[in-house]
Amino acid sequence: MQKPAMKDRILETADRLFYLQGIRAVGVDTIAAEIGISKRTLYNHFPSKDALISAYLERRFVAPRPSEKPPAEQILGTFHSLERRFSAKDFRGCPFVNAVAELGSEDQPVRKIAIAFKESRRLWFRDLLLQLGVADAEGLATQLTLLVDGSIAQDLVRNDPAMARAARQAATVLLRNAGVKVGSGAAAPKPQSPAKKH
Repeated sequence: MQKPAMKDRILETADRLFYLQGIRAVGVDTIAAEIGISKRTLYNHFPSKDALISAYLERRFVAPRPSEKPPAEQILGTFHSLERRFSAKDFRGCPFVNAVAELGSEDQPVRKIAIAFKESRRLWFRDLLLQLGVADAEGLATQLTLLVDGSIAQDLVRNDPAMARAARQAATVLLRNAGVKVGSGAAAPKPQSPAKKH
């Protein structure tokens, strides 16, 4: 039972340090020292830093929880969740984007995990849109994914959680344009007539 416990400790420490300080900035020496173990002990559980990086990203690869809420509410709820995350002091953006940005697209294992994660989120949107009977569920799912990633980038630059709210308003417009009935609880702007100034 001791071995899995130590492996979890290594992974939890690597997760925290990689996410907050950067993958390149944190060496295995730092992770081992933080836990109070030797590098050899760390390598007994993870044979290389690359293996530890892959395990860190796989740990972050969490599927959205199943929900009984209506599909449109689940979609817009994504942006509510983002706003809460943006407000957290330890928010440093998307760990998958960060990893690719740091290590480069040539790092195939990292890129593969990042693509799989992003695609899983897009397919989650797509499946909800199919439940809503949206004609171009594939295209709209991609647009919603871009709104998520765009709001994360804007928050990192501006340090402004309201970027998630702006993305939610844009998502509401996209859903309405696709024929989805979205309640007033979505905090979306009322569509304006073409005659009015924007």
